[in-house]
Amino acid sequence: MDWETRTLAAAVADVFGYHALQLGMPHLNALATNRMPHRWLALRQASPNATSALVTEFHALPFPDACLDLVVLPHALESDRNPHGVLREVARVLVPGGRVVITGLNPTSLWLWQTTTQAQDGSDERKMGYWRVRDWLRLLDFEVVQGDFGMFRPPLASPVWLQRWGWMERWGPRTMPMLGAAYVVTGIKQVRGMRLMGQPWRNTQAVAAQTSPIARRDHGQALHSGVHESE
Repeated sequence: MDWETRTLAAAVADVFGYHALQLGMPHLNALATNRMPHRWLALRQASPNATSALVTEFHALPFPDACLDLVVLPHALESDRNPHGVLREVARVLVPGGRVVITGLNPTSLWLWQTTTQAQDGSDERKMGYWRVRDWLRLLDFEVVQGDFGMFRPPLASPVWLQRWGWMERWGPRTMPMLGAAYVVTGIKQVRGMRLMGQPWRNTQAVAAQTSPIARRDHGQALHSGVHESE
């Protein structure tokens, strides 16, 4: 939780806009470092720890199309029975250029013994692998711009032994980055066809370069004609 809090804080701190949304996990303030004026927390059911939260299904958000600048999903895909539907809904409500930040548990990590866990709402959590999430984002026209892994030490219950194995947090990212127990991935919503805008601009420059000598010749002929008329 400490690693995810730090990584999310860095991922959302410099994301600008007006409207941000966090889906799930009220005990983790994923938008704490973000400075957008309007920030919401959405939950599937009411929670006594989040009295001001919006209660909704994550695959049917009560927002119009293209109205949010940032959506953070801390383990929201793993705890939903329709994770792909949730991601499609996030793509719908995000503005072009908006960001999505997703956290998840890595099924290929050293924590493989945690094959099935229980979500807060009673549904089985599903491990959504890092590469699977990246593929889904690309299918929905997102550009993946950041991916981080953390928690490389073994899943030990003793704080003393966790501290003794702390050296793995420095060694893991350099030697086995894909074996971290948790990941954070960031994507930016793209606009279809926006890269094609550059070609007409280059054509316009080429046409201008070809036609400018003609314009100069016409201008010179007009000046020469004007001299004869004055004579």
